Amino acid sequence: MSAAPLRSPTLRPHRMKKEESFLGKLGGTLARKKKSKEVSDLQEEGKNAINAPMNPSIVDIHPEDTLLEENEERTMIDPNSKEDPKFKELIKVLIDWINDVLVEERIIVKQLEEDLYDGQVLQKLLEKLADRKLNVAEVTQSEIGQKQKLQTVLEAVHDLLRPHGWTIKWNVDSIHGKNLISILHLLVALAMHFRAPIRLPEHVSVQVVVVRKREGLLQTTHVSEELTTTTEVLTFSLERDAFDTLFDHAPDKLSVVKKSLITFVNKHLNKLNLEVTELETQFADGVYLVLLMGLLEDYFVPLHNFYLTPESFDQKVHNVSFAFELMQDGGLKKPKARPEDVVNLDLKSTLRVLYNLFTKYKNVE
Repeated sequence: MSAAPLRSPTLRPHRMKKEESFLGKLGGTLARKKKSKEVSDLQEEGKNAINAPMNPSIVDIHPEDTLLEENEERTMIDPNSKEDPKFKELIKVLIDWINDVLVEERIIVKQLEEDLYDGQVLQKLLEKLADRKLNVAEVTQSEIGQKQKLQTVLEAVHDLLRPHGWTIKWNVDSIHGKNLISILHLLVALAMHFRAPIRLPEHVSVQVVVVRKREGLLQTTHVSEELTTTTEVLTFSLERDAFDTLFDHAPDKLSVVKKSLITFVNKHLNKLNLEVTELETQFADGVYLVLLMGLLEDYFVPLHNFYLTPESFDQKVHNVSFAFELMQDGGLKKPKARPEDVVNLDLKSTLRVLYNLFTKYKNVE
């Protein structure tokens, strides 16, 4: 039996050399491609730096925010601003307020953008606050129907706010587009106009990212957006009078004014064996205001016209509103204060109302 033939020892080394040569070429090709890609990326980065100057930071832009027409722009809140405690507090206060107002409607708002964009909740909120019914469809599913409802609701809002000097910082498209900044501006304006029994956090500002499309390229800039200033400025900047000056610059004289007004009202309420010691609380339900007007004008006010023992906020507002009507019937101008102000124990508003009565009826026995 012959031995198995030996393989030539030169074959294996020759094969290894060939493999090494192939891998070396492959590695060189990959390296060149990698280097080429790095150069391309570097060039692209340089081009973006030239095309988008003054960009303060890299912003995480969602795909839908890049679908812009030429010269169109879109705004969004900087993520860092969303974590600001005062910003979070503002949202919570507004959500709690809306839910309190609409508790009888069994409406619960959890997220402002998602719950208010279609106009349904805004409609109910305005109807409740303004005590009026809007002529809109109750439920609308289509985008066109939702925007039509929004248009009607916002027109009613504007009719209320514009005469008092409010700047309108929202529109149908921004609200329906779930723009949280626009929604917050709207709610803050409503809360301040209707003197909501809440305390808004002061000096709330957010950084807003503005994305614009220019010559086919997206550009981003940052701007600061002020949502609230101070409650005093928002409430009274449009209508300051002697009582503003009194509260701001002469608080020591406030007790003198209150004492004079208490003496005046008790002079007449004592005829019914009634006495006032605290102006801001004892006139808040409107009962004493109604009775006082009857005494000053010398007539009996039928009990069915007002709530003698009001229990709800609405009943108290009704009483104060009715007293205001009696004042106008007596020749006084419509009070500058709102009925809601008096019910919410706003001392300055109550003093304004009583001082007007004092001016006209101080000599009445």
